[in-house]
Amino acid sequence: MFYRYHSKTFLILLMGFLLASCETEKENRPPNILLILSDDQAWNDYSFLGHPQIETPRLDQLASESLTFTRGYVAAPLCCPSLATIISGLYPHQHGITGNDPLFEFDRGPRYGSEWMEKRAALFQPAINQFNELPLLTKRLAPLGYRSLQTGKWWMGSWQDSHFDEGMTHGDHTKGGRHGDNGLVIGRESLDPIFDFIKKANDEGQPFFVWYAPFLPHSPHTPPKKLEDKYLAKAPTPAIAKYWAMCEWFDQTCGDLLDFLDNNDLARETLVIYVCDNGWIQEPDQPNKFAPRSKQSPYEGGIRTPIMFRWPGQIIQKMDNTNLASSIDIVPTILHACNLPSDATLPGINLMDGNAIVDRKAIFAEAYEHDIKDLEEPTRSLKYRVGVEYPWKLIVPDTTNLPEEAMSLFNILEDPTEQQNLANSKPEEVTKLVQKIDSWWIPDHLKR
Repeated sequence: MFYRYHSKTFLILLMGFLLASCETEKENRPPNILLILSDDQAWNDYSFLGHPQIETPRLDQLASESLTFTRGYVAAPLCCPSLATIISGLYPHQHGITGNDPLFEFDRGPRYGSEWMEKRAALFQPAINQFNELPLLTKRLAPLGYRSLQTGKWWMGSWQDSHFDEGMTHGDHTKGGRHGDNGLVIGRESLDPIFDFIKKANDEGQPFFVWYAPFLPHSPHTPPKKLEDKYLAKAPTPAIAKYWAMCEWFDQTCGDLLDFLDNNDLARETLVIYVCDNGWIQEPDQPNKFAPRSKQSPYEGGIRTPIMFRWPGQIIQKMDNTNLASSIDIVPTILHACNLPSDATLPGINLMDGNAIVDRKAIFAEAYEHDIKDLEEPTRSLKYRVGVEYPWKLIVPDTTNLPEEAMSLFNILEDPTEQQNLANSKPEEVTKLVQKIDSWWIPDHLKR
């Protein structure tokens, strides 16, 4: 009796000790990371940012639960260089990917045809190889035991090339590999590859990093009929209705991911990050076409995006409508969350550090041609450098590529759609911002 009593007591104590040890190990483990990337969406095309028609209830909820920067910016208003910045933490002029494709003369078939793709791959592969040698986020997380998954848009070869553990994009130009190939079905068809990956990583006790970069709301704008019909009743044109419907469709997929975390008791252990790669303003009467001053442009419609960080119990919820954030800050913030050493070579800051946020007064961006004209000197395709120091924003054209274009200064607090160029009437503000932009970076071809 005595033996059985004490054996039972010992087992209870042992179980309690093991459970406590498991909980301690769980608490000390770095967070899972879910990185959600919208593709071609204007900064204010969300309900929580005031759009009167587009409904984004799940992203509204995420924003309300996150440290949300409504004055967020990307480093470049074009998807390939923008995504390269998000995974590397470097500006395009630092990581060397300044456009979507190399520029070359071609007369043997249509652009994006098989022969064009073959030539593109041969020219661009050295740049891809060089990029994948950088300390990408996947490499930084691997020593901590992370399992990483690539889905959706990806320009830098295959998922293996960029050091993911699993992925969807093969990158083989003979099979259509350019910007995502097989990965582009994620969200549009299913989220099962992500669900299966997370379940496996969680069952094996490994933290996970998921790159969710769906082809949404990116063209082709082919929303579910129910959503399209909903917005046809609200929108001024069918083209706009389809784009609005795509925004809500994307929102629904985000909700499905967040519900999955909740239903599997993973929400408190997961750092969810949200950013858009670049903006989009829909042309009213031309389906799948973007308007000027949006994608590829240095205006707010091209480079501004909300940026969110949700980690329950670790990051305090706040809707920050004052301070500036940038896509270059995502990697440093993740490094801090994972207790990894900061890296002085990264230009961004840790957005969990309130003092660093307040101390930084200006942020910067760069806009290039769609095609890289010189792979040996990729910044030769530069069109604009941008400096933002609220309320002022200065757009500086490249004097080599755009010699006839003048600088533009906007008070984006009073003039968020950038209609009134104040450069001539506010020369002192122009001078100050030019100095800041030049201190940040001057391309070599402008130094000669």
